[in-house]
Amino acid sequence: MSTPTRRDFLHATALASTALALPSLHAQGANNRIRLGIIGPGGMGTNHLKSLVRNPDVEITWLCDVDAKRLDTAAKLAQGDAAKPPRTTADMRKVLEDSTVDAVLIATPDHWHAPATILALGAGKHVYVEKPCSHTLREGRLMIEAAQKAKKVVQVGTQSRSTEHVQQAMAKLHGGAIGEVISAKVWNSQFRRNIGHVQPSDPPAELDFDTWLGPAPKVLYQSNMLPGAWRWFHAFGEGDIGNDGVHDLDLGRWGLGMDTHPTRIAALGGKYFHDDDQQWPDTQSVLFEYDLGGGKKRLLSFEQRLWSDYHQEGFENGDAFYGTNGYMILGKNGGWKIYDKKDKLREEAKGTPDLLAHHRNFIECIRSGATPAADIREGHLSASLCHLANIATRTGKVIEFDPKAERITNDAEANKMLTREYRDHWGTPVG
Repeated sequence: MSTPTRRDFLHATALASTALALPSLHAQGANNRIRLGIIGPGGMGTNHLKSLVRNPDVEITWLCDVDAKRLDTAAKLAQGDAAKPPRTTADMRKVLEDSTVDAVLIATPDHWHAPATILALGAGKHVYVEKPCSHTLREGRLMIEAAQKAKKVVQVGTQSRSTEHVQQAMAKLHGGAIGEVISAKVWNSQFRRNIGHVQPSDPPAELDFDTWLGPAPKVLYQSNMLPGAWRWFHAFGEGDIGNDGVHDLDLGRWGLGMDTHPTRIAALGGKYFHDDDQQWPDTQSVLFEYDLGGGKKRLLSFEQRLWSDYHQEGFENGDAFYGTNGYMILGKNGGWKIYDKKDKLREEAKGTPDLLAHHRNFIECIRSGATPAADIREGHLSASLCHLANIATRTGKVIEFDPKAERITNDAEANKMLTREYRDHWGTPVG
């Protein structure tokens, strides 16, 4: 397999994918089952595995993880009543080179989402990729291009898009239940633990840390980085705005009816509470302004407090939509309520996120060729809110953004933050 350059890993992986020249989708497995490889079956990947191992429409044929202990745990979980246990590997290229694999589910750390997705699409696989779909805004655009070229389904792991009560809420908003929706507020309010300060050390024997780093900059292993806490480091995650926040930002943008990027972004925030090795903000407030032309604008706001375990307006994380004839409070985990202009409750519904429905939607779209509920374009628009928010927070500047060109127009240094430098991880560079 060709290997990525330091300068532009994603372009190189696109070339590498083409060079694979593997067949496109073939006949599916026995009884029309989708043959699936799971890349990253620990953490959220375990939740997917527990669900999919019982799904009669899926045959899990591969498990891939660079942590040998996690891989062994996943293999035992997946074996169950399966007639043929899945094969295991620490190298995802073995999964992608298997022409019998129809699709892959990618639940790696964020910095691997785009590279793994692009490689999988180039190998002729359909892809379910966890949120946020990208680690930089530029990666999202490259993922869209790769999906279009491959003509494959890409489902992003914002499962609220397949959840019944959320779909009901969106139908109400878009049907005029609260009049014209002018603004929306998103909040991420919960308590995240202090990860402390630790010195670099040798990684555990079961972890292939160099492959875990992959295209990211070479850094030394820290015991408070894995598992899970990688989200709080610039090189690997986007902070909690890209972890939990992206779910509710996705709903905020959807309810507001915005099918494009914002044009102006302003933000303040930082580490106001935790004294530890986390690099992303524990406190953050962001404003996104959408210019619809003709003097018409919309406003989306985001609030984050990672030191508060109390519920705001009934929900730990949630969305509020403000219209000309009332407002709606929505919790992806809980339900929604519609109030009139006099604060009288008019209508409500209950519900929780439906991961099974999101899996079903992915499988149905593989079979039908339909667009999935959380396709890569929707995932890109919502993940981009996280990237733009973090750029505005880190620079302390109001960002002017061109939605069509996908570039920051008022600050050259900030514009460079829309992409990143990639490490030459697998040997000989391309081009």
